[in-house]
Amino acid sequence: MLLPYYEVSVPMRSTTGASGVHVFTGQADSGRSAIRIARDTYRAAHTAQQAGRKNPGKRPDGWGARGYRAGWKLDWRAASALLWKDQWGWSHTGIVAAEQ
Repeated sequence: MLLPYYEVSVPMRSTTGASGVHVFTGQADSGRSAIRIARDTYRAAHTAQQAGRKNPGKRPDGWGARGYRAGWKLDWRAASALLWKDQWGWSHTGIVAAEQ
């Protein structure tokens, strides 16, 4: 069964006071699952960085963290998940029609 792609936006702040949003995308069966998977993906990247290992990269379900930024704290309590929409309208493998 193909699952829809979600975009998870997580507010973040650096130790220098800068702020922004970290965005993750991948397949999930719900917004809640998408946030959980995004958090697990981020933890895997953090763990690899702390151990001096290479970033684990993209998972088969599309989730991945390209890097880990030391000195930034993500606010997972304020994370939001929406069905992902490509800004150019391109189709992507694994995307199925979903309710808005």
